[in-house]
Amino acid sequence: MRKTSRDANILRQALLHRAKMLTAPGRSTYPSKMEQMQPGDQLPSAGGGAMSKAANAKDRVDDALGRLESMVEERLRAESVRSEELAKRLNKLEQQHDELKKVAMDVEGRLERAMEYIRSLLAVDQE
Repeated sequence: MRKTSRDANILRQALLHRAKMLTAPGRSTYPSKMEQMQPGDQLPSAGGGAMSKAANAKDRVDDALGRLESMVEERLRAESVRSEELAKRLNKLEQQHDELKKVAMDVEGRLERAMEYIRSLLAVDQE
């Protein structure tokens, strides 16, 4: 009994609040944004409204998945191109590294020969 009187009081307060408003909030005659039709869309049938909404939602999900898949494929192509470019760059750097090692070994050999020559000159000079 107490619960129904409390519910009645809540309902009465809501109705009094609505009566004080200049324009009573009512249901719009226009469909909500989710329900608005686009050019070329089929009209919803009277009996199958729930099915058409479900089919519409499924179509939207399928479209979103298609867009997501195409974005992923595009990203994959871009990353593939990038990885190929990086592989080429790495190969070039490895070749340059090998060339620099050869040059370093050549310079080291020349330096050792020069130091031996200087030592031989110093030895002759000390004698």
